[in-house]
Amino acid sequence: MSQHMISNLSPEEQIKLFPATRYMGSKSKLLEYIWQASEPFDFDTVLDLFSGSGIVSYMYKSHGKRVISNDYMAMGAVITKALIQNNSVILPTEEAEELIRCNGEIDTFVQDTFQGIYFSDEDNQFIDIVRTNIKKIDNEYKRAIAMEALIRSCTKKRPRGIFTYVGDRYNDGRKDLTKSFEEQFLDAVNLINNAVFTNRKKNRSCNEDSMQLKAKADLVYIDPPYYTPKSDNEYVRRYHFVEGLARDWEGVEIQEETKTKKFKSYPTPFSTKDGATNAFDKIFKKYSKSILIVSYSSNSLPAMDEMIALMEKYKDDVKVLPVDYKYSFGTRENTTRNEVKEYIFVGC
Repeated sequence: MSQHMISNLSPEEQIKLFPATRYMGSKSKLLEYIWQASEPFDFDTVLDLFSGSGIVSYMYKSHGKRVISNDYMAMGAVITKALIQNNSVILPTEEAEELIRCNGEIDTFVQDTFQGIYFSDEDNQFIDIVRTNIKKIDNEYKRAIAMEALIRSCTKKRPRGIFTYVGDRYNDGRKDLTKSFEEQFLDAVNLINNAVFTNRKKNRSCNEDSMQLKAKADLVYIDPPYYTPKSDNEYVRRYHFVEGLARDWEGVEIQEETKTKKFKSYPTPFSTKDGATNAFDKIFKKYSKSILIVSYSSNSLPAMDEMIALMEKYKDDVKVLPVDYKYSFGTRENTTRNEVKEYIFVGC
């Protein structure tokens, strides 16, 4: 194992190397609170059940815990394969540069399917060249780093970083939008390489339905899609293009009649209040022998008192730590909705 992969940084310094993201629901601003809630306990293994951007898994890895990261989105599993499960492999610059060269026949799926929707013809061709070359990489971690760099490039080159609209109407002239795809891709590879380190633990990345996953851990961190009647929690709708990239559009049904060529969202119990309540009950029951830490928002349902009651069915001691937090997502006309409290529920 390369010596430089063994981190000499403090956990706080290591966490700063995680590639920043605008991913919806990312907990980057809440890390210190999540760690404060966890630190008093004696635990070696953590299950991050809805890992999303991967930053909470990375925080626990930085603190020397053995981490199992899971997300039902393939794009979530790509980042945790690259930075949580992977302890030592990087993608050298010369290999990354080779991925942007056209060597032989190219799979033109993006050019054929998404012409004129999100990116220029030239950019679509670039995406197809890199996609085709990524499939030829033998090493699973190099493949994950390359795919994560491509996903990151696509979201960086997209105003607001989402795929719910056609064209360029939210272009605010940010530097990211003026950089070429090639620059974005090579920058992303460099960022991800710099974040690779070993905590000398056998960490794992999973891409499974949270309700079906078979895993045990001393501490289970739960940050599900929040159900609220006022806004949707549809990650697939926002990120379908990069989710499609991550899974090579396998097993998804593109809705051809839609302008955005999105595909059908994955079924989730968190799309209704009753569904979310039942899902929490099942999760708390399933992991009743583990320390439970749940991130939750004050504008979500079930409400705080219902969440406490659910947790108390399986845990003797339930605490709630409120955190003042302002969401960065939301419309400019309705910013008050984004000033909500974030709760951290702790059950032991």
